[in-house]
Amino acid sequence: MAPVDEPEKARPLTSDRDRNIGPALIWAYDNRHILIIRDNAGDENWCVWSIDIETGEERALTPKSGVQAYIQQTSQHFPEEVLIAHNERDKRYFDIYRINIATGTGFLLERNDCFFGFFTDQQFQVRQAKRYADDGAIEHLGRDEEGAWSKVFTRISAEDNLTTWPIEYSDDGKELFWMDSRDRNTAALMAEDLRTGAVRILAEDIRSDITSVFFGPVTMRPIAAASYFDRTRWDVLDPDYQKDFDTLAAVFPGDIAFTGMSDDRRKIIIAHLQDTHPLEYFCYDRTTRQSRRLFSAQPRLENVPLVPMEPVVIRTRDGLSLLCYLSRPAESEKGPVPMVLVVHGGPWGRDMWGLNPVHQWLANRGYAVLNVNFRGSTGFGKAFINAANREWGGKMHDDLIDAVDWAISQGIADPGRVAIMGGSYGGYAALVGLTFTPQKFACAVDLVGISNLVTFINTIPEYWRTWQSQWKVRMGDFTTEEGKRFLEERSPLNYIDRIVRPLLITQGANDVRVKVSESDQIVAAMQGHGIPVTYILYPDEGHGVERAENRRSYFAVVEAFLAAHLGGRCEPVGDDFADSSIEFKAGRELITGLNNSSPT
Repeated sequence: MAPVDEPEKARPLTSDRDRNIGPALIWAYDNRHILIIRDNAGDENWCVWSIDIETGEERALTPKSGVQAYIQQTSQHFPEEVLIAHNERDKRYFDIYRINIATGTGFLLERNDCFFGFFTDQQFQVRQAKRYADDGAIEHLGRDEEGAWSKVFTRISAEDNLTTWPIEYSDDGKELFWMDSRDRNTAALMAEDLRTGAVRILAEDIRSDITSVFFGPVTMRPIAAASYFDRTRWDVLDPDYQKDFDTLAAVFPGDIAFTGMSDDRRKIIIAHLQDTHPLEYFCYDRTTRQSRRLFSAQPRLENVPLVPMEPVVIRTRDGLSLLCYLSRPAESEKGPVPMVLVVHGGPWGRDMWGLNPVHQWLANRGYAVLNVNFRGSTGFGKAFINAANREWGGKMHDDLIDAVDWAISQGIADPGRVAIMGGSYGGYAALVGLTFTPQKFACAVDLVGISNLVTFINTIPEYWRTWQSQWKVRMGDFTTEEGKRFLEERSPLNYIDRIVRPLLITQGANDVRVKVSESDQIVAAMQGHGIPVTYILYPDEGHGVERAENRRSYFAVVEAFLAAHLGGRCEPVGDDFADSSIEFKAGRELITGLNNSSPT
């Protein structure tokens, strides 16, 4: 924390050194505390902590282990309190508690016995309960006269449920704002009048969904809305801010995001995102229309030669348009180079433009890097998402192959030196790449990837089961024998005899999403068939590699692996394994350059 006029006087507020502090950091309305979330060694049992910014005192607001929690709601009307949901009582369901930020005392506000979540407002009222129907639809329920959740007032079909959801109530409680794709393709920002039921469109983009909204800090009404096709595009909704947006657009060439605003609406904290420059933060004064630079997120990269990230649109064999991002090394000026296809996880997520550390690292080593927003990626409308239903290992994989073929046809990629790499769904895609198209890729890197869709579904966390019907629609019906056979047909584990190219598998032992058994079983099957494989395990990681020391060792191994099979540059391992928990379970000797490094 630092005075806005003297950012050089910043002092740390947290002291955790073992891993990142988690997926959320919230400035409490009491202006005395911040709220952070941490788990234990990647087990995703998130604990919500309150930290006093004056004394440094840390207080756990939820159980420290064995319980998953998240912040449900903060409100200007209750600056000393927070609504938190956690599953201590029943691992399947999240109850809502109202808790004092400073003392940790509180009480149960809403017991949950069947819903996957609730929706609350600025008055800390629980306004909606949400549940999945067997057909994948989401039902929003209200209370009846006795207070029971029995009134279904909105039903969002499976076709729309990844592009339609309520965002926030206005502070006066008169309107509810939605992301909404019903009766349209791309999600628009809608305002629903809660008295009359009338709905009006506030912002829309025919090419992409509205993806974020900048709300006024007191009124909780939209100031602007952003859509995101290849880059961020802001649509100003409050005319009082039009000149501000015009000023910011003239000053900042990259994409901007808003991270905070003073209650008097005078000052805004802005994040400026570029592809060849580190993220920077500014304080914008609406009175003077001047921006004061606060700091760079990565000052050591400010004078480093970085490569641009180029948005490209690639057509698939069946006529879809894929928004992709390409980064090229300096060597690409001389002709085709080795390429790494990096596949995002989810699969209901997307790749975005900006300073991408993986792109910069790989391009520096001499590789072209291609991200593909394959069908099922979010942000491009519901038709694009629904085109991926039951297409795991099918047309979703075809999209990746079509993108690789495009890069080859454009003289970007050397057809004999293309790797596929990804985590989670991206790890599954890497395994599909080596088994369904065994000659296409020179090698593959799988991080916490699914090897068998049936065993994956059978081992999901208890708290995922409230929305398990989503998998039936999106992946395949795991409740029938026919559906299970279909899922087995789309599982790389059942085709390991086809693998003829090198494979690197990485797994976190504490992963609750993709259990360690997913990696163990494909490694065992490959070894049973005499197929070489390199397998590394991190005993203190979950769904990914988060500890800085572990990440350093992981990327050192990946770099050596890619260099061995694609021919790019490789930095000597040196002390990259220092203080890492990395364990080589198989195939260390298969990667040149690791034999003299430690640990074992």
